[in-house]
Amino acid sequence: MGTVSLRLNDRDDALIRKYAEIHNQDLSSFIRETVLERIEQDYDLALFDRVWEETKEDERVSHEQVKKALGL
Repeated sequence: MGTVSLRLNDRDDALIRKYAEIHNQDLSSFIRETVLERIEQDYDLALFDRVWEETKEDERVSHEQVKKALGL
């Protein structure tokens, strides 16, 4: 298991520790989950951008058009 050291000023340290405490998480779990969520969000955005570029020439249909076609 790896160990990561993080340098923070006193204000940031207190804020992060208090936030984790309020959410009933130990500091290590909170930081790990937060970092992994950020990586997942960035990956999702990169994937969306790639798909958008690959399909930008495809015909788009609005919600209103779909509802009308379905008789809703």
